[in-house]
Amino acid sequence: MKLSCSAAPVSRSPPRVHYSLPFRTLLETNCRPRFISPTWCRTLYSGSKLDVSVLKSGKGDHRSRSNRDTVPKQGIFINEQTRQTKDSEIQTKRVVTSAIPRTNSGFRSDHDDFDLDRPTEGFASIPDAIEDIRKGKFVIVVDDEDRENEGDLIMAASLVTQEAMAFIVRHGTGIVCVGMKEEDLERLQLPLMVYDNENKEKLRTAFTVTVDAKCGTTTGVSAKDRATTILALASRYSKPEDFNRPGHIFPLKYREGGVLKRAGHTEASVDLAVLAGLEPAAVLCEVVDDDGSMARLPKLRNFAQEKNLKIISIADIIRYRRKRDKLVELSASAPIPTMWGPFNSYCFKSVLDGIEHIAMVKGEIGDGLDVLVRVHSECLTGDIFGSARCDCGNQLALAMQQIEKAGKGVLVYLRGHEGRGIGLGHKLRAYNLQDDGRDTVEANEELGLPVDSREYGIGAQILRDLGVRTMRLMTNNPRKYVGLKGYGLAISGRVPLVTPITPENKRYLETKHAKMGHVYGLDSEDHVGSENGSVHYGDNSSDVIEA
Repeated sequence: MKLSCSAAPVSRSPPRVHYSLPFRTLLETNCRPRFISPTWCRTLYSGSKLDVSVLKSGKGDHRSRSNRDTVPKQGIFINEQTRQTKDSEIQTKRVVTSAIPRTNSGFRSDHDDFDLDRPTEGFASIPDAIEDIRKGKFVIVVDDEDRENEGDLIMAASLVTQEAMAFIVRHGTGIVCVGMKEEDLERLQLPLMVYDNENKEKLRTAFTVTVDAKCGTTTGVSAKDRATTILALASRYSKPEDFNRPGHIFPLKYREGGVLKRAGHTEASVDLAVLAGLEPAAVLCEVVDDDGSMARLPKLRNFAQEKNLKIISIADIIRYRRKRDKLVELSASAPIPTMWGPFNSYCFKSVLDGIEHIAMVKGEIGDGLDVLVRVHSECLTGDIFGSARCDCGNQLALAMQQIEKAGKGVLVYLRGHEGRGIGLGHKLRAYNLQDDGRDTVEANEELGLPVDSREYGIGAQILRDLGVRTMRLMTNNPRKYVGLKGYGLAISGRVPLVTPITPENKRYLETKHAKMGHVYGLDSEDHVGSENGSVHYGDNSSDVIEA
């Protein structure tokens, strides 16, 4: 009996779905907590000069207010530093700037970790890989060494050929998979091999029942037969009755959201096909070494060079998509009177994980140019309970004070950033290690956690949705400065946030400067130091401050 084939030729039309573009705080002095008054910032500054005596003494709290109320002009950079002389008289000392290369932000110029279009060293760029996918070529995609640490040959399913299948069979494991979206799997009635709650595979790869195309195949195992099956899977016109079950091709269920939700090869393969403007289906197969073992990165690099293939990382695909996909949606807004003044609040919900973030907006954004901005990472212990271990709460208060004084600005409060992204529980565990002698970086590393895993794409998109185009960014953190630039926002200047140094947070601030490049309102060579038990900025020999 002759079988009829209902599958029409594979469509080369664009895919159906395109990615969218787009408290109080405590001041610790003399080991006793004191609530900061809203006038603290006016006490901290005198004209454009930083009054270090205020940082030491705690002057400016409710019990010792200063009569001085001169405030620095908004957006200026601190270009002078005061030093306390032996007779306690405050004088200003102008200093020479450092020879260290830096941008006009005051940060070193080599902080480019968050240039989202810059590929990881040793890998090809994502746009170049997308172009090869569009041309029907293979690319090698590698994942994180903490995951499978393997490389897959990947190409668009709608452009597969017999020759391509022969190449995969020759250099791969022989297990040829096709990443597909759930809607297409349902249309073709291809259920999962096991239910999600029964999937015991290490990475919970979502295998469906295997298939062979009925039309144009014999045993289903040859390169020609496999190519025929894959083309049928990629066709939007295929029907359930066009396939035999079981077969020799392994469809895989793509997790909606792609690599932004699951950093796996299945998601990477479909993302690349969609980014190339092709049907949302892709072929993938692990590369093996000559001895049959899984090929790891050194061998993959040699293989890519030998076969003239581009090699990319899933991490770079994630960065590429984060810059271009729309990640947030406005869910609510309301006016909120605060201790600093009235603000308008806007709640934005992440489409990736459902976390809600808030933006506090002062005044009208207008043309969005030169807006004073603070992107603040959630710190429950510092922002709410006034922990003296960090400077987070004081930075939040100071930023709100500065925005209120400017009459126009935005503070974006990013949730999910607790402990530089490690979470509240891990942060408390890290505190115990710090009490045993580790610094904030060493504690994270001893727990097997990243030093700083925060990502600022959500914050950048919130700012863009609010109409911000260029900004004066209040930050001491180079990763945040460069990270926001990586999302297409222009930064016209950096406004430092200088908050009190206390015995409790002194080592923490020293470590952030020495190991993480933080600049506390000063030049990139300046540092937080101590002498005879006193806590101060700079040292007695070289204070480097920049305008």
